Amino acid sequence: MSRYLVTGAAGFIGFHVSRRLMERGDTVVGLDNLNDYYDVSLKEARLKILKSESGFEFQHLELADRDRVPALIEQQKFDVVIHLAAQAGVRYSLENPAAYIDSNLVGFGNILEGCRFGDVKHLVYASSSSVYGSNRKIPFAVEDNVDHPISLYAATKKANELMAHTYSHLYQLPTTGLRFFTVYGPWGRPDMALFKFTKAILEGKPIDVYNYGKMRRDFTYIDDIVEGVLRTADLIPAGTDSIAAPYSVYNIGNNKPEELMEMIHLLEQSLGQTAEKNMLPMQPGDVPETYAEIEALSRDTGFRPETPLALGISRFVEWYRDFYDA
Repeated sequence: MSRYLVTGAAGFIGFHVSRRLMERGDTVVGLDNLNDYYDVSLKEARLKILKSESGFEFQHLELADRDRVPALIEQQKFDVVIHLAAQAGVRYSLENPAAYIDSNLVGFGNILEGCRFGDVKHLVYASSSSVYGSNRKIPFAVEDNVDHPISLYAATKKANELMAHTYSHLYQLPTTGLRFFTVYGPWGRPDMALFKFTKAILEGKPIDVYNYGKMRRDFTYIDDIVEGVLRTADLIPAGTDSIAAPYSVYNIGNNKPEELMEMIHLLEQSLGQTAEKNMLPMQPGDVPETYAEIEALSRDTGFRPETPLALGISRFVEWYRDFYDA
């Protein structure tokens, strides 16, 4: 049994990671600020489930709180910190940059400071496939240059990797960054395409399809993501010949990009309804394709994604209809 801090515990990935940790016997302190970036009632519903477990404790905190966040980590003596809290969303970052500075940069600095002085054995944190920015090489590999982000959100995630490496180098703090690729599934985020499409179709409204549907995404089912997170949390980096610091970064994706129009087709099949499609040009900050090369993660942890897109979508639709009585 280990003691974990999971930040963003009321969020999509944090909720599922917390549940899985407790299922295997670990104890979890969940941190979240329950902000209104999306429907707070969904976050509260996730949190209610977590609070029903005896191995869970909740801390309502802002990541940017420079006193309380490091103090929490120092005082509670966590074995592992899984840092999933962040201001999410590429498009939102075009309009609200300050939210990303406060949460993703100042907040991450507070997490690092807490881990530095709190004798944390391993910090695992969420990076993003968005760090690949305008890269044209496919599939995206962790060795690729990621110096050309095309959104502030992506820039903050790249900055997190640099900050983590510095702490690993200077203070021998083991850190692992995970570049997530388009996570979906039950209890998902309302700002993600699958959730928005499902809601619109069931309400008889058109869906916005960007780049006229010419998009490919490495859709990754939540159960596969959680498996990868736990496997990496259990694998504490010790440094390599090329990187002396106890630091690692992995892609975590399905390793199988799907056409956006195929995703929509599978969703229509699962819902039993046809979508009215509003075909639009590419949005600023977006990319036409993501594709995770996961060789390093598979080699080091044995991780392999197992959930086909059709199955994952059907599970999401089943959850959505049940939760929203739709």
